[in-house]
Amino acid sequence: MKLTTEFYKRTESFIAEMPKEQRKEYGQFFTVPSTADFMASLASIDFNKQKLSILDAGSGSGVLSAAIVAHLRENGFAGEIELTCYETDSNVLTLLQTNLKLLEKSYNITYSLRTDNYILSQTFRDSSTTELYDLIIGNPPYKKIAKNAKEALAIPEVCYGAPNLYFLFWAMAIHNLKTGGEIIYIIPRSWTSGAYFAKFREYLFSNCVITHLHLFSSRDKVFDGESVLQETIIVKVKKNTKHPNVVRITSSSTSDFSDISTFEAPYNIVVSSQQYVYLVTNEKEVDTLNKLSHFNSTLQSINLPMKTGIIVDFRNREVLRNVPSDRTYPLFYSQHIKDGRVKWPIGKENEYICTDRAGFLQENTNYLFVKRFTAKEEKRRLQCGIYLHTDLLGYSHISTQNKVNFIKCTIPELAYGLYVLMNSTLYDTYYRILNGSTQVNSTEINKMPVPDIDCIAAMGRELMGKELTVLNCNIIIEQWIK
Repeated sequence: MKLTTEFYKRTESFIAEMPKEQRKEYGQFFTVPSTADFMASLASIDFNKQKLSILDAGSGSGVLSAAIVAHLRENGFAGEIELTCYETDSNVLTLLQTNLKLLEKSYNITYSLRTDNYILSQTFRDSSTTELYDLIIGNPPYKKIAKNAKEALAIPEVCYGAPNLYFLFWAMAIHNLKTGGEIIYIIPRSWTSGAYFAKFREYLFSNCVITHLHLFSSRDKVFDGESVLQETIIVKVKKNTKHPNVVRITSSSTSDFSDISTFEAPYNIVVSSQQYVYLVTNEKEVDTLNKLSHFNSTLQSINLPMKTGIIVDFRNREVLRNVPSDRTYPLFYSQHIKDGRVKWPIGKENEYICTDRAGFLQENTNYLFVKRFTAKEEKRRLQCGIYLHTDLLGYSHISTQNKVNFIKCTIPELAYGLYVLMNSTLYDTYYRILNGSTQVNSTEINKMPVPDIDCIAAMGRELMGKELTVLNCNIIIEQWIK
């Protein structure tokens, strides 16, 4: 039995005894052997080196450590291996210690097990006493922490708002990496485009280049039996500033990696000038990015910013109503977006808001409404509807629930033109490449490349009077975007 499998069988026993809520407290998701072995196979090591230093921070039960050591020894690395592991969960330490002793005996390595907090164990700003490693492999904890948490305050250079532990581990790993060394991490994909990660991406690309990305088509294939809400990827980076010509992007839909597909994408397509990371898997997706790269405008720059609905309904129940009165206004939910238009009322609960509070109301004008949330299985991520103020002339104001995004438009043509963009296959594909979550983020939408405002209005005029179908939007957009 391979050590990774043996280690994981022991891990399964640990998982069975440890309540899920307790593991959640630590952000623990244990790496399955097939994933660990695949990650280990990505390492590019000079087998002529006399000594190799490896770091596994947040080691858990040591499955990843076993995978990388076994890979190196079984492929002929005869030099010294020094393994350093960090783990703070006292519940798993006994298991980890047992596994590391077996690893030491089986493959002739030396190891050090440290039980202090990896992030707080060193000073991020001071490199004079920093321990450096040739290879860092890891499955760091996935857990949001407060912006004033000790870990966040230890690395303010990469933090904005409430950070997630996984990218703090990654930032410290870059700090601990030798020039020319590699990091292989399995992490959520949220860092690729989210605004909260902008400072981290700046630090990442100031020090490292991406050489390999692996995508999973299903979240439940990554951590057997675990409910992982975020889409997860494997990323390999190298510490230097000379980027390669291409990034290797692999993907799989099975937990044993038996159906891996491989695509090599140009580096400047994967890592944009905005320091977004686009997870492209085929030429069609590259073509999508190339088509939109010709535009220099964004919704923000042409004064058509997308905003998020203003009413959190469960916090403001006192102003919600089921029936109209002389002091009520329409309140729009995502359910009101149907077949390209906004239809109201539909007999939904709390369709009215009774208030004169300025912060709860917005002008009754023309809008494009976009659903903030869709199911992962749905064919389209961008689902939108046109609202015209003439639909409800009797109201001076309206309101929107916060699961709806909206773009305010001065004229109907702009609402129709924005619908052409958002309802097209081109922009839906773009957003799926940019963001793997089921949430449509207004910050990211506002930075998408778009045609100028006159072009958007012209597209809208072409759509007016036609059916609001994806096909019609595609036909119109193809005339303008080559």
